[in-house]
Amino acid sequence: MPSVSQAPLSGRYLSFAEREEVALLRASGSGVRAISRRLHRAPSTISRELRRNAATRSGYLDYRALTAQWHADRRARRPKPAKLAVNDALRQYVQDRLAGAVTKPDGSHLSGPAVRWIGRRHGRRQDRRWAAAWSPEQIAHRLELDFPDDPSMRISHEAIYQALFVQGRGALRRELTACLRTGRALRVPRARTRTRGKGFISDEVLIRERPAEADDRAVPGHWEGDLIVGLDSSAIGTLVERTTRFTMLLHLPRMAEHGTPRRNNGPALAGHGAEAVRDAIASTITTLPEQLWRSLTWDQGAELAQHAQLRIDTGLQVYFCDPHSPWQRGTNENTNGLLRQYFPKGTDLSRYTADELIAVAATLNSRPRKTLGWRTPAESLADFLHSSQINQGGVATMP
Repeated sequence: MPSVSQAPLSGRYLSFAEREEVALLRASGSGVRAISRRLHRAPSTISRELRRNAATRSGYLDYRALTAQWHADRRARRPKPAKLAVNDALRQYVQDRLAGAVTKPDGSHLSGPAVRWIGRRHGRRQDRRWAAAWSPEQIAHRLELDFPDDPSMRISHEAIYQALFVQGRGALRRELTACLRTGRALRVPRARTRTRGKGFISDEVLIRERPAEADDRAVPGHWEGDLIVGLDSSAIGTLVERTTRFTMLLHLPRMAEHGTPRRNNGPALAGHGAEAVRDAIASTITTLPEQLWRSLTWDQGAELAQHAQLRIDTGLQVYFCDPHSPWQRGTNENTNGLLRQYFPKGTDLSRYTADELIAVAATLNSRPRKTLGWRTPAESLADFLHSSQINQGGVATMP
């Protein structure tokens, strides 16, 4: 007996009550779009329902709610036998395209490097298994060309992935995952790859929420920051004020344990972990008058994962650029290029002391800039602090 539940199992599926309404509207001559508007469903949902679940015994596609519910329940039964488990020809075709041998021009097989299956992904800079290595998507679409008149030789790329990765649907041998482009032995959900390392970024701290005064550079106190990285993951932090181009450098020395195995969930031994960068920004930015602590714009690097604590400690508002958008902090990118004259790529940046970084920053801040009317960043910042002192009657000093 078909189910006659009056409510759908989820909003994704039609309920028996909805199928009854579809049958009545269809009998009254309503079209697909009229029915979809009445039920608040997509027209494609109604069209597919009328086509797939119609009664065919009379030779016509007559839609009856009870018959349609029976078809839907039958189709929803689980578990279903996997296509690759019951169709030997299809399984052999898929296996040959995944793991088929590489052949020489004379037709002989080329075995390639000897690689033992270890049940997990190959390591970095390690030999990979040589195979035909078609992707599941290529296999799925090629079947339509090779067997245009054989509907049994059809399978989706998702079904191939499930046969490789999902326990209980393993019609294909697990070691065939080594023939995929990634070589992964376990599947990584797409949602996890989108959010990897970015869980600390919410919509409230994206650059589109940054005050308009930062965009037009009218008021000093809005900063851009980044890391420049050198040999063996050594790094120096850079802060650049958007209006005056005043530059400050963050000293990020390696930890004493650098070179030893890092413990799980321990600090970054290279010296530019989230805690180290937070503390360096706080200790550096607070040497300036408080009216210069307005905002900081950073890329989406995990080194600023503790931005919330930084905001609590200093009151500095932190914003993050969009992914892969370095032009959104172009002033900082330009300054990093200037700093490479002193700190070339591929050199050890951990050998420099805090005093040496201060000296390099002072050198940049004493260069006249065309964008400042050939004044220096130090002069421009000093003028702002002097005008603030006059307007507010306070005392503002340079570091």
